[in-house]
Amino acid sequence: MNRFLAIFAFAVFTAFLYILVRKVGTLDLWIVVGLTAALAGYDFVTSSKNKS
Repeated sequence: MNRFLAIFAFAVFTAFLYILVRKVGTLDLWIVVGLTAALAGYDFVTSSKNKS
């Protein structure tokens, strides 16, 4: 269940970032959003591993 909620939160976050970039559309915002999405994805992958 925790993994499902993490995937859902990441999807909502990426949708928000996509809407933000589409409305503003400047290159420097694209770079910042790309780095933000990469860091959030990295955090999702490393924190949702099976801890056995």
